[in-house]
Amino acid sequence: MITVSPEVTKPIQMLNPVTTDGGADTDWISMKDINRLMICVELTQAVGHATVLTLKQATAVAGTGTKVMTVASKLWANEATATSDTNVRQTDAKNFTVNNSISNKQVTFVVEPQEFDVNNGFDCVSVNISDSSQATNFVSVVGIAYKKTQGVTPPTDITD
Repeated sequence: MITVSPEVTKPIQMLNPVTTDGGADTDWISMKDINRLMICVELTQAVGHATVLTLKQATAVAGTGTKVMTVASKLWANEATATSDTNVRQTDAKNFTVNNSISNKQVTFVVEPQEFDVNNGFDCVSVNISDSSQATNFVSVVGIAYKKTQGVTPPTDITD
């Protein structure tokens, strides 16, 4: 039986809704106490744009030594959430480009600790959202952390 509750599967607000005009970066999440992190990116595109979502890694939640992830992550995409809730499995990747269409979209990455450059101390993850140059396009990002340490109040993941 799979247990789904905040003690085991902790939601983390990585990016409150913002415009993609100028691009955006999520908060950094430390994977030290996480077995798996599901990152859900929600896009509202009033103007079509091929927005690029890139997974990045760092050695600290301050973004120290930022670089693109070492190993490709599993991902799913739904390019038209208004008409379907079907997430389509995509080829594993370090980034994903949504199609250039006017629609609401959802992209889900699944990140695991072994995908980091652990030999060089990388254990923090963030998502970079490319500049759409469209003030009416928006993005928000939520992470669902599958915790190593469980309890009524799970430890923070936005500090080292």
